[in-house]
Amino acid sequence: MENIVIIKYNAGNIGSVANALKRLDVNYKISADPDVIGKADKVIFPGVGEASSTMKNLRERGLDVLIPRLRQPVLGICLGMQLMCAWSEEGDTRGLGIFKERVYKFRINEKVPHMGWNTLMPSTDPLLTDLPEQAWFYFVHSFYAESGESTVASCEYGISFGAYLKKDNFYGVQFHPEKSGKTGSKFIQNFIAL
Repeated sequence: MENIVIIKYNAGNIGSVANALKRLDVNYKISADPDVIGKADKVIFPGVGEASSTMKNLRERGLDVLIPRLRQPVLGICLGMQLMCAWSEEGDTRGLGIFKERVYKFRINEKVPHMGWNTLMPSTDPLLTDLPEQAWFYFVHSFYAESGESTVASCEYGISFGAYLKKDNFYGVQFHPEKSGKTGSKFIQNFIAL
């Protein structure tokens, strides 16, 4: 039986991630304990909130040191993914540096935040297995990761940005798989099956 841990900190979407796992009949724990997180088979790093206060919260718990050292598959969602990057313009925040990409505020002729359904540019990856080429995912964000060497799949909203980043055992998505219906459920299943 898989040992899945959702990292507990001041993120706003922990409940919806937990509900998505329940719907898939996946056992999980929610924990801020470095020991529990370190022993997990898979780790989910959720995130809805503000970058600088969230990084402060992670530092206070020692999670800023723990997360980059994890060796099991780690999935960062929304702000979780942005904090895995090198830097965020939101609060001029130094991130965890797992991905070299930087995070910027949207300055586009579109409504911000980018909120609603959008597709990824076609891409192949184990987490996208058995998903349609034009799969729809749910987004809600005002900041975005630039496309760079870690980008697996990008998305278009006024500009092209990194919607799915990956490096070694770290996976980060700007969209919310836990709010993306059947497509998101399949994405989460693919992560659990790694």
